[in-house]
Amino acid sequence: MNKTIRRASVFTLLLVIALLARATWVQFYDAKALADDKNNRRNAIKTYAEPLGNIIVGGRSVTGSAPTKNGDLKYKRTYKDGALYAAVTGYASQAYAPTQLEGIYQDLLDGTDSRLGTLMDTVTGERADPGDVVTTIDPDVQKAAYDALGEKKGAAVAIDPKTGKILAVVSTPSYDPSTLTDANTAGTAWKKLNADQDKPLTNRALRQPLPPGSTFKLVVAAAALEDGLYSTVDQKTKSPDPYTLPGTTTGLSNENPSAPCEDASIRTALQYSCNNVFAKMAVDLGQDKVRAMAEKFGFNDTEQDVPVRAYTSVYPSDMDRSSTALTGIGQYDVTATPLQMAMVSAAIADGGKLLSPHMVSQITDSGGDVLKNYDDGTSSKQIVSASTAGQLQSAMQTVVEDGTGTNAQIPGVTVGGKTGTAQHGERNSKTPYAWFTSYGKAGGKEVAVAVVVEQSDAARSEVSGNGLAAPVAKAMMKAALS
Repeated sequence: MNKTIRRASVFTLLLVIALLARATWVQFYDAKALADDKNNRRNAIKTYAEPLGNIIVGGRSVTGSAPTKNGDLKYKRTYKDGALYAAVTGYASQAYAPTQLEGIYQDLLDGTDSRLGTLMDTVTGERADPGDVVTTIDPDVQKAAYDALGEKKGAAVAIDPKTGKILAVVSTPSYDPSTLTDANTAGTAWKKLNADQDKPLTNRALRQPLPPGSTFKLVVAAAALEDGLYSTVDQKTKSPDPYTLPGTTTGLSNENPSAPCEDASIRTALQYSCNNVFAKMAVDLGQDKVRAMAEKFGFNDTEQDVPVRAYTSVYPSDMDRSSTALTGIGQYDVTATPLQMAMVSAAIADGGKLLSPHMVSQITDSGGDVLKNYDDGTSSKQIVSASTAGQLQSAMQTVVEDGTGTNAQIPGVTVGGKTGTAQHGERNSKTPYAWFTSYGKAGGKEVAVAVVVEQSDAARSEVSGNGLAAPVAKAMMKAALS
């Protein structure tokens, strides 16, 4: 064969092989990437060709699907009481990626989850009927929190300590997910929501950690009792008032100058929220022991899923002793979400045991058959001893009965709580954050709650955990225990 022809034949053969290889690659490897591309409109057409499955609260759907009037997307998502449940459901949009439970269970809700399909669906390639997500949310507790927060900027979480079920997740100001569902109108609503300085799209309950202020004193007290630094909540501490931060000339004072905080016991220090006691206690324990206790409760957990991924609540490291002192009162670089502080109260309320918090009870197929039951798989950890938990319960009850948390009192209900007012801004130049975390017990029922109010119409001098956050917690506990 002519040498030139032979070379041309070889070259042509290589081109054919390369073409076949590329076609194979595109068909078997790139196909999925192309199919999953967010800009591939075929995905949206397929997703909204039929009604979606639903998210269930208290036995009823808080979501739905409605036919569209025109275009190639036949259905759009709808919401009942959308603003009330936005922090739970998130949104499913024809224009934007889904969030919260809508995003986590997207495959289940649009019928593409492999657990939903039958053998015939596999053969025909038809999409299965979608499944449903059954939440743990109690509609009465959710509404109580939402109504009590009202126009305030803040968040609230309620947990059943005995089961780990999350009964309420509320973030205010909220938004109506229905405004984001239709591709024709979602863009305008999206721009407006993102331009809002109050950030209504932010889930403050799960995804905005803030300085917890004096509510963190519960963690420090737990560490002191477990370590043996103090044997009971009624033992006198060694706490000068004011307490000079180590290595400085700065004296740490208390909100109430006349409070009996010098050498106060843990009970009295929680009752009056004595800064000097817990700042010195943190230094006496050392940052490693305080951090170890904080991490038992859930701080520094980067994979806290409920199943929505909560932002990490942080207890810092590599501090000097003066900074460690400030962490003892929930300041410096300590941050916590309302979920995290509700977990602290839940563990104390349940004898020192913390069950994994979760806001989905089960997922089902279209016929109601359970695909997965999350209530059965709840894990638990013993955070502190039953003795320590009992002592902290008693001290928290003193806070509500005779201390800084009297606004949380409920007749006929055993309530324990802790207030917090966290500094905000350089040199505390901005309105402080008002916190309250608590538990309530009555008639065999229990609930643990945490509330934070970032901003309200109250004058700065009136901002306190008892004044702003405790009434919200009270409303939630009453709803849960009724």
